[in-house]
Amino acid sequence: MSIPSTTTEIPPIVRSLAAGATLTPVWLNGIGGLTFRTDDGRYINWGPHDAEANMRDEAERMRWARRWIAVPEVIDQGEDATHEWLVTAALPGRSAVDPRWIDDPETAVRAVGTALRAMHDSLPVEQCPWTWSSAWRIANAVERGVRVPADLHEPPRLEYYRRLWNET
Repeated sequence: MSIPSTTTEIPPIVRSLAAGATLTPVWLNGIGGLTFRTDDGRYINWGPHDAEANMRDEAERMRWARRWIAVPEVIDQGEDATHEWLVTAALPGRSAVDPRWIDDPETAVRAVGTALRAMHDSLPVEQCPWTWSSAWRIANAVERGVRVPADLHEPPRLEYYRRLWNET
């Protein structure tokens, strides 16, 4: 994951979604997905379909969470045969991957951790319609043909990760 070059090729659908706005590439993820900031206050995320996570679900989660916490407003979401995209309104502040944090990663990591804890403390977990548990993720990987080491299937290991998550 990195900050892409300003000469990054802009996919045609991203240009179309930008509707004439100037695009600045701000993020390149590990599977080739790109995020662009527009000069009119939006972010456009574009990338290949991902078997484990997708932008449609991300948009649904953001719409749900918006009732309780500040999250970007979803403006558009779509997909074609090979790629998907998500357009959101920008929120004030700096991204955790902003170049400003390269020389101060400890502050960025602590801020992200604090924000994640506050987010999970603010959302009504009992009303959450999704799961991202270790058991679910392992079952999902196995269903997709991913070889999951046997020791990750063991309940004691899963319980260890649950406790670890709840203590942070």
